[in-house]
Amino acid sequence: MAEYKGPKFRFIEEISAEALAASGGFKPRRRPLLVKGALKNWPASERWTFDKLAQLRRRDGSEVVTSFQNGLVEQGVTREPVIQPVAPYLLKLAESAKTIREHRLEDIGLLPDRRRRSLTAADEFHLDWGYLKTFTADKVYLAQWYILNEFPELRKDFEIGNLWPGLRKTWEYTFIGPSNTVTGVHYDFPNNWFCQVSGVKEFILFPPEQSPHMCKSKKYDWGATLSDIDISQLDRLPEESAEFAKAEGIYARVETGDALFVPSKTWHAVVSLVPSISLAVFGLTPWEIVAGGLPSETRALLHRLHLYRWGNCTCHRMDKAAQSNQVAGA
Repeated sequence: MAEYKGPKFRFIEEISAEALAASGGFKPRRRPLLVKGALKNWPASERWTFDKLAQLRRRDGSEVVTSFQNGLVEQGVTREPVIQPVAPYLLKLAESAKTIREHRLEDIGLLPDRRRRSLTAADEFHLDWGYLKTFTADKVYLAQWYILNEFPELRKDFEIGNLWPGLRKTWEYTFIGPSNTVTGVHYDFPNNWFCQVSGVKEFILFPPEQSPHMCKSKKYDWGATLSDIDISQLDRLPEESAEFAKAEGIYARVETGDALFVPSKTWHAVVSLVPSISLAVFGLTPWEIVAGGLPSETRALLHRLHLYRWGNCTCHRMDKAAQSNQVAGA
């Protein structure tokens, strides 16, 4: 992997929360934007820790048990989810985060700290894909947890309306997981404010015009369009890797307290450097719901009726026939 350079990248456009407010606040845009320190005054910055979230109990006093993502769902065969209690998992992450802070392991990554500090906003650069070879695909990840639906009182901890004014319907998903996890290359139909409550994540992003190099997958996902590019296995995918190398991307390091705006249909992948707590807020205006929601719901209905990519999807285990077709490039 050392000889594989992959796409060229530039740093994301970024602005401080104070500068954004002074400029009149966030305006609709088509390019990603990193807002540094956006969450620092939100209650979530203090209340959403691994230890405190581990104390959550249902109304009847019972422990919280939910479904965990098992491995990387965007590529390959989707595995059965793991059902387990949340509290022991969070407490283990708390211990892991403490160890990582003590050893400053967050300084490594796709763009190690020493390289990052030597680059300017005008520079083009390549990433260190070999870093991902140390990862394992067997980790469970508390992904897309509807925590705000289960515990609506926690909504007051996020002041997303101040960051994202306007009339829209939103969907909020919590992502809580260990270091060395990957969310595969994909794009979402809605715009997304990704709020990093704690931890550090690296984003690689590709605007819609880079789609010819993104190797669109036939694997179905209700809310996203997936890619066949697996950034953790690039040496095993020569055709996809060659096409991927033609792309021009954007790199973002999203740290505790930051908020990242990911526009609709922007391809991206995420690497978690340390145990992290994140909230993704997807939003659609009424017009966007009418214009894009109907086609999405139509595909979802056809999928449930076994008429559209049934078995080759993120919501069901892939059957043998679907696996064979995928290998054959069908």
